[in-house]
Order: sequence, then C-alpha cells, then structure tokens
Amino acid sequence: MANHKSALKRARQSETKRLNNKATKTRVKNVVKSIRTAAADDANDQNVNMLNEAKSTIDKAAKKGVIHKRTAGRKISRLSKLVNSAN
Repeated sequence: MANHKSALKRARQSETKRLNNKATKTRVKNVVKSIRTAAADDANDQNVNMLNEAKSTIDKAAKKGVIHKRTAGRKISRLSKLVNSAN
C-alpha cells in the first residue's frame, strides 16, 4: 500500500479509472453481443440502428483510450460486414 500523500491520491485515481474502463469495456462487449444475436435473428431494419449505436459506443471507447483505435476500427468493420451480409 502507498505511504506518501501523492501515492495515495494516485492509487485512488487509478482505482476510479479502472472502474470506468471496466464499465466502458463491458458496454462495448454488450453492444457487440446484441448486434451478433440480432443479426442471427434477421431483424434487418433494427440492425442498422443498432449498428450505428454500436459504432458510437466503440468510437467513444477508443476516444477515451479504453481500447486501441485500430481495435475499434476492426470491431466496427466486422460488425458492419455482418449486418450488411445479413441484409
């Protein structure tokens, strides 16, 4: 455990950031999973709206630095390909 005042503050900040990053990653995983299940069910009109929402969520995660920008691009590309092939 940290002993100095600045180290204690840094530990508090790190814990807060860890929880925020975890929530963001979970949100990304959930939105990806929902699109994959929807694409399997063939709800075409709804898939496009869900895809746009997913793109926004993934881009926000990349913007915050939670996931790498290329990882975000890869996820978006694969989801777009999945939704477009289902149409």
